[in-house]
Amino acid sequence: MMMKHRIGSIFAACVLAMGVTGAVAQEWPSRPIKLVVPFPAGGPTDMIGREVAEVLRAEFKQPVVVENRPGGNGTLGLGVLAKSPPDGYTLGLVAITVAIAPHLGNAGFDSFKDFTYISNVSSTTPILVANKESPFNTLSELVAYAKANPNKVAYGTPGIGTVPHLAVELLQIQTGIKLNHIPYKGAQQQIQDLIGGSTQLDSQSSLVVAGPQIQAGRIKPIAVLTEQRSPLLPDTPTAKESGYPSLVVAPWFGIGAPAGLSPDIAKKIHAAIAKGFATPEVQQKFAANGNVIHISGSPAEFESYAKAEYERWGKVIREGGIKAQ
Repeated sequence: MMMKHRIGSIFAACVLAMGVTGAVAQEWPSRPIKLVVPFPAGGPTDMIGREVAEVLRAEFKQPVVVENRPGGNGTLGLGVLAKSPPDGYTLGLVAITVAIAPHLGNAGFDSFKDFTYISNVSSTTPILVANKESPFNTLSELVAYAKANPNKVAYGTPGIGTVPHLAVELLQIQTGIKLNHIPYKGAQQQIQDLIGGSTQLDSQSSLVVAGPQIQAGRIKPIAVLTEQRSPLLPDTPTAKESGYPSLVVAPWFGIGAPAGLSPDIAKKIHAAIAKGFATPEVQQKFAANGNVIHISGSPAEFESYAKAEYERWGKVIREGGIKAQ
């Protein structure tokens, strides 16, 4: 009898817990939501987070407060997100950083044990640009020149292990060329040194800094690393068109939460993002910055995509012998 009573009590407790969980999901959100953006305020990445905040604010009729927590190329803010309670009131901008940082040994979080993936949102347009006087105008010409002149082409990136750096490492692995990496601390200084001739090639994760300089004729585009040409640079071919089909890079940004978030809440957030980003106003705003919107079909789809990216960039880091500094 005592055993039956104990089993009955456990069953009743489980039913009660399920009921409470369902009630919490139904009531959510009943207070302000915090959105952690692991990058500085005012930049192109911050814009993505703030647009998500606006979409959620409009859908759920609750304040959504953006909290910028920059540092460690996004790892600091993601660490904050990982340690937050999974109650739906702390969300975060989950970037491609989760697919890269753990392989460099400086993450401070587990990319799949510590997060709930909700939806991919958008990606930027990475691009290779060159000094106006450089002896190459296309990606094929760059590869041919670099093969004839190993380690003579200096290229700038925002730092070791960043997406622009890994993109060029991938190019070197695929072609066997050897380039001279010059890491910087900011995209603006990269471009200025490229214009001045200190470097001959530059790798940027978006068109925000490079685009205006291209339009002004101060630098020349070599290739965009997206699946299709950018509407902002319709005459610039993709790396894929140039004969390098595997050199497609997507510096992506999505929305996640701490591990353990209720699936019902995750679905609500996903649906709100899909709805908000389908509006012409949001699409035009993102297109103006060279961003491509691609909302995941479901939270599970986003997690699968992140895992594929984790494997892909882990291989590049291992083959390139890249170490964090």
